[in-house]
Amino acid sequence: MSTDLEPIPLPVTAVTCLEDRAQIERSATLDLRAGVQRLRLGPISALAVDRTLHAELTGDHRATVLDARIVRTWTPREPLPGADDSALRLRVHDITEEQTALERRRDRLRARLDLLGRLTTDLLREIGEGTGHGETDTARWSAELDRVDEERDAHGEHLRATEARLKVLTTELQAAERAVELSEQRPTELVGHVELTVEAAVAGPARLRLTHLTACALWRPAYRAVLDGDSLTLESDAMVWQRTGEDWSDVRLTLSTARTALSTEPPRLDEDRLTLTDRSPEERRTVAVELRDEEIAELGPAPVLGLPGVDDGGSTRVLRSPAPVSVPADGHAHRVPLSTTTTAVSSEYTCSPELSPLVAHVVRCDNPTGHALLAGPVDLVGVGGFGGRATLDFTAPGAPLELAFGSHDDYRVLRDTEEYRDTTTMTQRTTVTRTVRLHLSRFSAPGEQGEQVVALRERIPVSEVSAVEVRLRKEACSPAPDTVDAEGIARWDVALPPNGRRTVTLVYELSASGKVTGL
Repeated sequence: MSTDLEPIPLPVTAVTCLEDRAQIERSATLDLRAGVQRLRLGPISALAVDRTLHAELTGDHRATVLDARIVRTWTPREPLPGADDSALRLRVHDITEEQTALERRRDRLRARLDLLGRLTTDLLREIGEGTGHGETDTARWSAELDRVDEERDAHGEHLRATEARLKVLTTELQAAERAVELSEQRPTELVGHVELTVEAAVAGPARLRLTHLTACALWRPAYRAVLDGDSLTLESDAMVWQRTGEDWSDVRLTLSTARTALSTEPPRLDEDRLTLTDRSPEERRTVAVELRDEEIAELGPAPVLGLPGVDDGGSTRVLRSPAPVSVPADGHAHRVPLSTTTTAVSSEYTCSPELSPLVAHVVRCDNPTGHALLAGPVDLVGVGGFGGRATLDFTAPGAPLELAFGSHDDYRVLRDTEEYRDTTTMTQRTTVTRTVRLHLSRFSAPGEQGEQVVALRERIPVSEVSAVEVRLRKEACSPAPDTVDAEGIARWDVALPPNGRRTVTLVYELSASGKVTGL
């Protein structure tokens, strides 16, 4: 079996970036000989996962891959300085560079002096021959001899200074190399190669396709929303990080939400014992309730601290870059454009005074991209430029999309509440009456005209037990809410003229029987 020890380049041609790793695809054209032979390909990243290595020969050539394995060796690093090199090694590199430049200058000066020496010899021979023929051009001969002597003296002085500096650099370089040898070991890095054993029926070229997984690579979605009047331009991008040890240059990039690291084994079935306990007489006579704040639940994974995962709505999503991309192995975030879509939107000024006294500009539309938008940060750009950063939740194709483009200082909202508690003596029924007043003001610039509609939202408690009733007193509200949804969110669409003021009053009752405690 023949063996080729000279490595064959195996560049990266395509990358499928997963949530926490990447699948690398490489291709090369092999010039095979008839029979069985072993080839050495690479170098490749030492982070490649051995068990995921797969090699196949494509095309009409009759050849078979008998074995493929990754071999790793410690190799001295390139002599060029790196960011993590010590100051002593950087000093050795600087001295070597300066020494090389001075040696080239010394060679040029020696060649120049040799040329001037030959010129002097030719000039003296011309003077002797002219004198023999009776020529007497003393002035010209004296001027040329003086010029040649001045150039020889100047270049000779430069040569002596260069040689003196070279001697000093040689001494410094020897001392620095000695210090490096005593204090540091020569840095090495782990490099991987692929040893491929193939069997070919006939000699000829064959196309090799090799794939494997590698760590230290990930991606996350990112967006940029540009609002221009009633038009919204949504740019979908991908932030890609990789430090695999090799750069990805002009590769076909595919982005996937598949989680290959998750276990596929079914969960263990443990016993879950249920027991019944009789309630005490005190528990039968009372109903314990409590008021709590609960966020309206939506589908999707629970948020985690740190770098969030990819929320794909429970299904694997695949996105592709429209053009080849290059991602260096520097560990920094690189933005890769995916798609750009422009659509019409509806605008609204909205405020929830219980959460924030600010009036925000919100735009709404249906997902216009034709594909699902994964959860990720979105940069907001308005008429005045960059306005901030928000979070875009997972949005299915055609689903409602909502973005808030910051608050407006033209509005001021104040909120105050009152509570009155009354207990009936005979029925022992407790009634809690709450009054919420929202004061909305608009401060307009001189000459501004036209009304502006602001959507105010205030919540009403929702009872989960029949012993507690919640009733909206519309006759006491001023004005009555335009809508109240199933979650108890009351909404008013308030029209404000320039420098106008409005007050909205909400009144509701919580009524509970005497056996209810905790209200």
